[in-house]
Amino acid sequence: MNQFIRRLARRSPSIHLALSRLAASSRFHKVRPSDLAQTSAKLTHAWQDEAIPSRQRDAISQNLAEYRAGNPNPTFDALVAILVHNIPDLNNKTLLDVGCSGGYYSEVLRSRGVNAAYRGCDYSFPFIQLARSTYTSESFDVEDATALSYESEAFDVVISGCCLLHIPEYDKAVSEASRVSREFVVFHRTPVLHLAGPTFYTKTAYGTEMLEIHFNEQKLIRLFARYGLKTVDVNTHLATVEPGYKEALFYKTYLCRKANR
Repeated sequence: MNQFIRRLARRSPSIHLALSRLAASSRFHKVRPSDLAQTSAKLTHAWQDEAIPSRQRDAISQNLAEYRAGNPNPTFDALVAILVHNIPDLNNKTLLDVGCSGGYYSEVLRSRGVNAAYRGCDYSFPFIQLARSTYTSESFDVEDATALSYESEAFDVVISGCCLLHIPEYDKAVSEASRVSREFVVFHRTPVLHLAGPTFYTKTAYGTEMLEIHFNEQKLIRLFARYGLKTVDVNTHLATVEPGYKEALFYKTYLCRKANR
């Protein structure tokens, strides 16, 4: 598996960059079940660290510049492609980006001609400050993914963008994403295992210790179904090795449709 990943990285600069960042931010330490509640409580505000937004922006600035120039990016393309392929009349839809961090996915979507009515939210006020100052024509709110203030079915499409893996009460985040969606929910950049999981880790990213969850795919899809979401398309855009396991860890984007639609 390690040889395969190295060959894949050599063939694709974008994948090489993504893997380099994973390696730089990993340093995974598995959390024992008996310690999970205490660790979760300790790290619940990790992503609200005021230093993270500028560090993240520095880390992705090259990717965004390359994407604006028309170059492919597996992670960005995964979201764009799964939306464009599955959602008719996308540009006339309303779209909520939950866990939007600095709002850069509004730029990713616009750069590929997706002009849905975008709104972003994040529980970090420093991230929302950055988003508002960077993307002045877009709307951004401070919101908790597990208790959104929006009305039910307020948006045609809801994107949970690489935040589920940092939320200990991720079932509530899935429930809320489903509640505020009228038609579709996308869980973007989600780390999943096929045999083990869910597994819980602490890691250091952007200089801050935080929690990360690697899900079991079957259990995750069943969780989606519990909250009225039928998985209709999946995009796999990155593979690496699960720490401490002889199993691949895949990063996937899931598009779900509300079961009553």
